[in-house]
Amino acid sequence: GEELTPEVANVVAHGMKEWALSNGATHYTHWFQPMTGVTAEKHDSFISAESDSHAVLEFNGKELIKGEPDASSFPSGGLRATFEARGYTAWDCTSPTFLREDAIGVTLCIPTAFCSYTGEALDKKTPLLRSKQAVRILKLFGKDDVTNISCSVGPEQEYFLIDRDKFLKRKDLIFTGRTLFGAMPPKGQELDDHYFGSIRERQASFMNELNIELWKLGILSKTQHNEVAPAQHEMAPIYDTANIATDHNQLVMETMKKVARRHNLECLLHEKPFAGVNGSGKHNNWSIITNTGENLLSPGSAPHNNTQFLLFLSAVIAAVDENAALLRMSASNPGNDHRLGANEAPPAIISIFLGEQLEDIVEQIIESGTATHSLKGGKMDIGVNSIPPVKKDATDRNRTSPFAFTGNKFEFRMLASSMSIADANTVLNASVADILEKMASELEAAPDFNEAVDKLIQKTLKEHQKIIFNGNGYSDEWVAEAERRGLPNVKTMVDATASLTDPKTIQMFENQNVFSKTELESRAEINYEAYAKAINIEAKAMIDMATKQYIPAVIKYTTSLAESINSIQSACPEAEVTVQTSILKQCSSLLTKAQKALIALRQINGDACIMEEGKAQAEYYRDHVFPAMEDLRTPIDELEMLVDKEDWPVPSYGDMLFEV
Repeated sequence: GEELTPEVANVVAHGMKEWALSNGATHYTHWFQPMTGVTAEKHDSFISAESDSHAVLEFNGKELIKGEPDASSFPSGGLRATFEARGYTAWDCTSPTFLREDAIGVTLCIPTAFCSYTGEALDKKTPLLRSKQAVRILKLFGKDDVTNISCSVGPEQEYFLIDRDKFLKRKDLIFTGRTLFGAMPPKGQELDDHYFGSIRERQASFMNELNIELWKLGILSKTQHNEVAPAQHEMAPIYDTANIATDHNQLVMETMKKVARRHNLECLLHEKPFAGVNGSGKHNNWSIITNTGENLLSPGSAPHNNTQFLLFLSAVIAAVDENAALLRMSASNPGNDHRLGANEAPPAIISIFLGEQLEDIVEQIIESGTATHSLKGGKMDIGVNSIPPVKKDATDRNRTSPFAFTGNKFEFRMLASSMSIADANTVLNASVADILEKMASELEAAPDFNEAVDKLIQKTLKEHQKIIFNGNGYSDEWVAEAERRGLPNVKTMVDATASLTDPKTIQMFENQNVFSKTELESRAEINYEAYAKAINIEAKAMIDMATKQYIPAVIKYTTSLAESINSIQSACPEAEVTVQTSILKQCSSLLTKAQKALIALRQINGDACIMEEGKAQAEYYRDHVFPAMEDLRTPIDELEMLVDKEDWPVPSYGDMLFEV
């Protein structure tokens, strides 16, 4: 917490350099996370000219603490003009420096924040570091030894593995990360036989090497298994602080890509790489931990008597309710629009699942001001003498809930698989801190703390109980019920982005010194631009594939079919050719539809490209370009089921999902 002096920085830098050199490093880099959502780095060697005759290896405190990259070439949402190029990376000493080995050698990687010349955050890390948690409430509970509260995060990472040779034959996967065309194979995930199934040898070999590479980086990869969709898998690490977990998750995604290619596989992190089967997300397991090691979201054996837990629980409930649209925004990217609410992932409506035990306690408190008992789990006899009774939890799980309590943490299940977890955790940390700060002020002013805390818990739960829902989040009934409760149903990234500049959002972030109004406005602009650019690239990829691959392939096939009909009729006029003629008519009709849709998409996307960047352009891509893309995909996917496989220009879903 003290200022880092040049003398100390020089000693630390020297120690880092010696450690790095002893492990074969030749270069160092300030490793940062710009608003692109991926990481960035510029490598400098340790070499320095000492005189005209020889060079030495140096690394000083100044080089450790601050770097100067080009800020104009990263998304800034108007914070930086093109001619205003200066930006700074600043050493984040709370996240461990690490060594990374790749084809260019060993590099010392120094996690850093990235800010503009005028001090605004240009990255994902800086706001996360600004987030703070109140300790004032714990002082009221007599916990004077608590000096710091941090958030613990364990992000589960879903991904697909497909054969790299097939990947390289699909322009849509190369340019956009998802298949823009593709008919469903005869088998998908209907049999539920892939989930937790035996891991095949090729994928197991990848997972084994992935674990080793992650452990080298200090990332404790813990769990691996097959996911629901064919060719889909999941990896989960051991928990760490939110900041380190964010850094580690970026490294996880980079390492997955790198290791997959060593096995001639391609790791797909897009949220919906294949239509018709489950997409991929990230489950952000979040809890609040004190410097003394206490988990403030642990209910204990008798949660109805655990006033401290109930107060923090009510604070989280209030924070989620008041910032539901903002939380939805924190999980938004163009790919996640395909996934959320599609009966495979949490719905686009934010709600909280508490489970039977806590829901019962909440109802007791709302009705009478206090809870007198907690539901118990007990034991379950499964009727097999050789197996002892199984301990049964007091609460079931709910996989349809976007924000579910799971024992001693909340699992935020909406996050997109390819995105940084920084935004979601920044929103969670800041919004809960804001509620805790208000609660602390109210309790500190109360004459009787014990009476005041009970009333505050009851009042908070009453005001925010509408966000609690323990039922089926996939059902149509819940959509109607959520609307009746007044809960926002934010269906797209474009819609969600508006929450960034809501006056309530600005006030909350400014109160917590996490974002300024200017920084929030810049992030809204970045979101709109990112959405428009992503859909534009997808539209252009569709136009390219339809023009150069699909339509020529169908023409070639229909031509050969017509020649076959003519040859048969010439050789034997009495021969039956109704089947060939019927297929030719179907193909020709669908080809006409595809060509009309292609012309329309080219025109609509061209109109979108010349619009001024911003909200209106993003809305045009959402409302006009995206539907036009679907109009082109439909006839081409139907054609895939008619045209000879040998004439089809790209690998099919069956080829990619099952032939790995």
